[in-house]
Amino acid sequence: MEKIFDRIYIDNDICNGKPIIGGKRISVQTIMEFLSSGETKDEILKQYPSLEIEDIDACMQYATELMKNSFIIKQAVA
Repeated sequence: MEKIFDRIYIDNDICNGKPIIGGKRISVQTIMEFLSSGETKDEILKQYPSLEIEDIDACMQYATELMKNSFIIKQAVA
């Protein structure tokens, strides 16, 4: 398991190598999907009692860091 960000890890054997919250089998993507659907941090914490609010904050910070990257859109070749 490799730490890539505060509380965020990647392990190829867990969640198909997607970024996860350390020590849990909960992906950053899962937390971000809950937040984007309008769930509050408190609602997420009720659904996942092993989470801490700092875990949710780390997911949001990680997603923000990803958006700082430059992206190149390539047109698919038919």
